[in-house]
Amino acid sequence: MPKHLFITLFSLFGISTAAVAQSDLAQEIGIFAGPVTLQSDFGQRNNFKNNAGNTGFGFGVAHWINFSANNNRESFFTEHFKVRSELSFSKTDLNHFGKWVEEKPNGLFAQQLRAMDASSTIVGIGSQLEFSFIKIHDFENSVGSLSPYLSAGFMASYYSTKIGSRLGDLTLPGITPGKYLTPSDGRAHGFSAEDGVVLAATGALGVHYKLTTMSDLMFETRFVMYNSDWIDGLNPNKEIYKENKSNDWQVWFNFGYIIYLEY
Repeated sequence: MPKHLFITLFSLFGISTAAVAQSDLAQEIGIFAGPVTLQSDFGQRNNFKNNAGNTGFGFGVAHWINFSANNNRESFFTEHFKVRSELSFSKTDLNHFGKWVEEKPNGLFAQQLRAMDASSTIVGIGSQLEFSFIKIHDFENSVGSLSPYLSAGFMASYYSTKIGSRLGDLTLPGITPGKYLTPSDGRAHGFSAEDGVVLAATGALGVHYKLTTMSDLMFETRFVMYNSDWIDGLNPNKEIYKENKSNDWQVWFNFGYIIYLEY
């Protein structure tokens, strides 16, 4: 993994720790995990079999800065916003599903698609601003209560993609459909097994459940939009194949556990 990701990691958590140490802000830490679906050039878009079949797993650790704690001058910002930093990992195995492999299943095109597979591993680090719909103090003082929230932010992600075919060498016309053999985006073909660093915008809708005075449960659905279409290893030439116009993106379904640090 590139060294600058580690530098970014320590910088983010260093800044958070320094900010908390010099104020009356509180800290929360948590872990989360859940299924991840990668929306990509593998398979038919908006197809249930494709979404279910191209689902992997992810997990991560998170840190929150809570502005409401030990704050005697309540404001809308301190009672409704937190800053969340996190480090996450996900891995998804990819195959082609949908009508292109189901229609004429014995045809060469369908056989080539079915034989293709890939795996995408992503390590992300970033921060989000989390907005709570109810006052944070009211939630913290009510065990058994729910606090729905929205969050938005940015991440830097390192990805590593492997792609191949059970039929043989992907560079051969008899093995790979022509749309993936056409040069694309500076690569020799519309496929690439590679490592890289990308940026992503994130947005989430979730809810916290007050388990005890010093701990919460969390569930959220999160969307991660990457600024690259190579996360899955496929990127047909967009000037020729107009249907492949979207960059890769993820949907996470996270379950988590959060504890409040003493303050």
